[in-house]
Amino acid sequence: MCSNNVNGGEVVRCTWAGNALNIPYHDAEWGVPVHDDRTIFEFLILEGAQAGLSWDTILRKRERYREVFDGFDPARVARYDRRKIQALLKDAGIVRNRLKVASAVANARAFLKVQEEFGTFDAYIWRFVGGQPKQNVWKTHKQIPARTAESDALSKDLKKSGFGFVGSTICYAHMQATGMVNDHLVSCFRYAELGGR
Repeated sequence: MCSNNVNGGEVVRCTWAGNALNIPYHDAEWGVPVHDDRTIFEFLILEGAQAGLSWDTILRKRERYREVFDGFDPARVARYDRRKIQALLKDAGIVRNRLKVASAVANARAFLKVQEEFGTFDAYIWRFVGGQPKQNVWKTHKQIPARTAESDALSKDLKKSGFGFVGSTICYAHMQATGMVNDHLVSCFRYAELGGR
């Protein structure tokens, strides 16, 4: 997996990937193009939950999120009522923020409306990068932006469609996670594997 990009026998990774929790995520998921609506929905909810927190915190809670959010099935999440939301707010295994939990339910409803309009959410969201991953050329972590014109446009459109916790920075993190952009550093072994040159 990393034979082409080793430095003295060590795999070169993005600087943020440095522990047992985020290395597997970096190596197997981050930046890999996602076209499955359920996975796209999962990342929308998790990126919103992460606002103001570290991504490692969300990775630690990810399995519990999958359990209590019905495998991130947007049709099921869209039907959550006040009692279900109250139960979620008592679950220490997730981020117990009332606004974030309520927005996850509202986002599921908005997600279904977008699916209805475009056939799939995938067809909708990938339009913001022209249907292909944007290949960036970053040499240092400091060069990577927190937001871009594309994430600004996506954020604005999602908000117009009724989504919450979808500011431009959250949208850009979502674009990175789902491979809409390849933001692996050029020195990282995953950069070339994901289409970077």
